[in-house]
Amino acid sequence: MVWIVLTAGALVVGLLAGSVIARARYRSAAEPPTGPTISVLLQRLVQSSHNAVVILNEFGDVVQYNPRAEELGVVRNRRVDVHTKKAAELVKETGEPVEIELRPQERSYGRGPEAVRGEIRPLGDGFLVVDASDESEAVRLEATRRDFVANVSHELKTPVGAMALLAEAVLDSADDPESVRRFTGKILHEATRLGTLVTELIALSRLQGAERLPDMNAVEVDAVVRDALSRAKLSAENTGIDIATDADSCLLVEGDRTLLVTALANLLENAVAYSTRGSPVSISRRRAGQFVEIAVTDRGIGIPEEEQQRVFERFYRLDKARSRATGGTGLGLAIVKHVAANHGGEVKLWSRPGTGSTFTLRIPAHPNSASGNGVNTGGKQ
Repeated sequence: MVWIVLTAGALVVGLLAGSVIARARYRSAAEPPTGPTISVLLQRLVQSSHNAVVILNEFGDVVQYNPRAEELGVVRNRRVDVHTKKAAELVKETGEPVEIELRPQERSYGRGPEAVRGEIRPLGDGFLVVDASDESEAVRLEATRRDFVANVSHELKTPVGAMALLAEAVLDSADDPESVRRFTGKILHEATRLGTLVTELIALSRLQGAERLPDMNAVEVDAVVRDALSRAKLSAENTGIDIATDADSCLLVEGDRTLLVTALANLLENAVAYSTRGSPVSISRRRAGQFVEIAVTDRGIGIPEEEQQRVFERFYRLDKARSRATGGTGLGLAIVKHVAANHGGEVKLWSRPGTGSTFTLRIPAHPNSASGNGVNTGGKQ
């Protein structure tokens, strides 16, 4: 009897447990899963994509697009341009993806991107997707590369051609010692200019290839100023220009001494080259927050505001005739810009035509650097 009662009790418990499990399974099947569905996630992915995504139907009409498609000018008033529609028809005929360079229209609040490239792919059932991205930066870089190659070719051909002509003149003047000396001096000048150009091209190439200098250490700013002054001394003396400096600052920066000297010497030589004979050039240094600033000021011809950013471009010359006369390569300020960037700093420019210019090299200060600001005493070195 006891066994029968226990068996009946177990049966009841089993039935109740089965009922509970069944109800739980039913509820879990009936209730929707928590969190977003796959379709919602895919929709979010498309809407947040950095690329323009546009869905076209079999008639070439826009049925779906993300905000980026409007930003890049791929879609305007829920339509794509005629060029894209024709490409879509080709994809429908062949069933193969087609790469396309789109023609974004100007937007009412400003110009759109310079270049938008993409691909049109079939999705099945007559639907197509346009997947496009902004390639403006790549186009600008390619244009810069072409300009650089063209400029290098021109700059190298000029002294090489001059040396060839001068060498012929020397041969024709073999019996005239005075002419030989004159032409030989010009050959030496062109050879020096060519050597300087090649050296600066190599330096610029190395600077552009490095994201950060590998051997940064404490560098004395006063030593950098002295070395840069030594390099610029000859060109300053030839033009009757005095370079005034402030007092030693005992400041330290985090960097590479050789590159910093090159950058500051380039700023000094640029100031001398674009100053009138006998006008002053000065150097000042100071601590500004987490940076040390070394400023080179001249009283030269100045730079118009619209050209102040371009002076840091490779081979750009504000006054081509003056630059040629002084033997400038057009690379000095570009090197300064990259030296500053590779040190985690920058070069700033203030200028006014007829008044002069101030180029300020800003380099991160070394942790042990003095915190005080240098005071310009007008001393000369």
